[in-house]
Amino acid sequence: MKKLVVMISVAAITAAVALVVLGPDQLDLYRLDRFIDASAKAYETDGGPWPHVNDTCFMCHGVKGNSLHQGYPSLAGQPAAYLETQLHNFASGARRSPNMGPLSMTMGDAQVKDLADYFSKVAPIANHYFKPDAQLRGKGQQLVVGGNCAACHGAQLMGHDQFPRLAGQGYDYILEQFDAFASGARSEPSGMMKSIATSASPEDRRAIANYLASLDPRGN
Repeated sequence: MKKLVVMISVAAITAAVALVVLGPDQLDLYRLDRFIDASAKAYETDGGPWPHVNDTCFMCHGVKGNSLHQGYPSLAGQPAAYLETQLHNFASGARRSPNMGPLSMTMGDAQVKDLADYFSKVAPIANHYFKPDAQLRGKGQQLVVGGNCAACHGAQLMGHDQFPRLAGQGYDYILEQFDAFASGARSEPSGMMKSIATSASPEDRRAIANYLASLDPRGN
C-alpha cells in the first residue's frame, strides 16, 4: 500500500513539473508521443515489427481474430492445422470465397503457417453480439448432444487438428456453412458434414446455430 502511494505521488509530481515546464499544449503532445510509443511497443510484442501478416485480417475477422460480425468467422483459438488447410483450400479453389480466394493466393506457405500459428494461440472471446432464441437454443443443444458433435469437434466444441472450433462462432456464418455443405459448395474429406447438413431441417439448422453461437469458448 505504501509503495502504491509513493508511486502515485511520484506520478503526480512528474505531471505537475511537466505542466509547468512544457505548458498545456506541449504536455498534451508529450502524452500523445508517450501513447504512440507504448502502442508501437505493444504492437511489436504482439507479432513483430510492422506490418504484421495478420493486419489484413482484422477488418473482417475482428481484432486478433475475434469477430464482431455474425457473418464472419472468428479465427481466434482455431486449431492451426485447420486454418492452414482452409487457407490452402481457398487458394486452390477447393473452397470458394470472393474475398479469401484472391487473398490466400498471394500467401506463401510460410505466411500461411505464421497466420495459423498466430490465431491458434489467441484466446477467443464470447459472441456477445448474438442473443439466442431460448427455445431454439434448447432444441439445438439436444441436437448437438444427440448428434455427438463432440466426437469430432471436442468435448467443449473448441476443435482440434482438422476440426474447427464451433463454440461462439457467428450465427449467420454457421448457417451459411450448413447450406454450403448441403448444396455441395463446400466439402470435407469424411463427407460427414454433408450428411448432417442434408438430413437437418431448416429449423434444426437454426436451432443448432443458435446453440453453437451462444456458447462461451472460454468455458461453456
